Amino acid sequence: MAMPRDDRQKDLLRPALEAIIDLGHPLVRLAREIDWTFLDRRFAGVCTPGAGQPPLPTRLVAGLFILKHMHDLSDEMLCARWLENPYYQFFCGELSFCHRLPFDRSSMTHWRQRLGEEQLVALLQESLSVAHKSGALATRDLERVVVDTTVQPKAIAHPTDARLCHRALEKLVDLAERNNVPLRQSYRRVAKRAAIMVGRYTHAHQFNRARRALKFLRTRLGRVIRDIRRKITGNERLERRFADLLALAVRVRFQDHRQRGPKVYALHAPEVECIGKGKARAPYEFGCKVSIATPATKPKGGQFVLHAKALHGNPFDGHTLGPVITELEQQTGVETRRIHVDKGYRGHNHKEKFRVWISGQVRRVTKPIRREMRRRAAVEPVIGHAKAEHRMGRNYLKGRDGDRINAVLAAAGYNFTLLLRWLARLLRALFQALFTAVPDAQPGLKTAAR
Repeated sequence: MAMPRDDRQKDLLRPALEAIIDLGHPLVRLAREIDWTFLDRRFAGVCTPGAGQPPLPTRLVAGLFILKHMHDLSDEMLCARWLENPYYQFFCGELSFCHRLPFDRSSMTHWRQRLGEEQLVALLQESLSVAHKSGALATRDLERVVVDTTVQPKAIAHPTDARLCHRALEKLVDLAERNNVPLRQSYRRVAKRAAIMVGRYTHAHQFNRARRALKFLRTRLGRVIRDIRRKITGNERLERRFADLLALAVRVRFQDHRQRGPKVYALHAPEVECIGKGKARAPYEFGCKVSIATPATKPKGGQFVLHAKALHGNPFDGHTLGPVITELEQQTGVETRRIHVDKGYRGHNHKEKFRVWISGQVRRVTKPIRREMRRRAAVEPVIGHAKAEHRMGRNYLKGRDGDRINAVLAAAGYNFTLLLRWLARLLRALFQALFTAVPDAQPGLKTAAR
């Protein structure tokens, strides 16, 4: 694969984008504030010199990721918006208006898989760098932070034993048909009927009948599993092809909703975990835990996300504080002085015990610290905005890598949204200052006009 290069040139037959857009637009100003060279170095690090067609320009890829999570767009919707929006094209480095997409929708998936969380963190770092250069974020805001955890739900249906068994049976039968494996019986019709009746019996509080229907469904799933194993024995190619799905189907068949330990909640996303956060409206959420860090002060540009990381295995919050703060200090280059957390972090593993302040703590609390402790709740609306407006509320990316990537991109999209508002506010303040300064500078204008 060749190294990515940006050889885009102005089209002599078409007007330049700078001639048809408002150069004072916040998105244009944000594009000029971002250090695209830094992102180019980080993104090009995953490519090796060699033969072949060069990948897309890294500014185009980085701009697409930023726009997608700033405006909560799917890959398909982003392609449609990009084609009709000249500001999107200018932000991604185009010089003339494009009437055809210079990339395919699948290119975004390939770049996400190629970059991973390690390289995409550069977008979060650059958002903080732009905020610091523009005055929206001060250095002292990085020294006092609030850390909290939330759940990033996965795009799965609500898991039930009956639905999982039915889906496992359907997937096994479909895979057998695609690979020309003849089955003694598929049980499609009776399995669907049994899955429907489990829900109806449970809704009517007829639990004995529901258990009998579920047992019937599990028995048919077991018959299909044994039939497939008999038919593919000795065929290494088919054994490899059926291995993963058969292992998941066996786990689904024998798991119980009362058992402890890891369970399968979705066949297409077996990494999903069941997490209870004590919410009355959602006792259990299915996804992965995500740690979010924000300033404990009041930055001029808003509550930026300083660090975001997906944590798999449903770890205890206190055991995540040490690694999270270490990564935060490495990314920002600023040592944290005070860390404010909730009571779920009691018994944390941070090496500097006296820098961590837990809500409700009384000893050694001074007035400035008490003021910052009251600001700890400011992280909650940040989490809410990241979920509702920047694609953290339902993760559609595949696997654990997708969980980590989506958390970082959602945080970066939230930060760039704050930067857009900050730059628009600065522009309004500049115009207001100019309009108020002109009459003062020329007091004779009003007299001459009269």
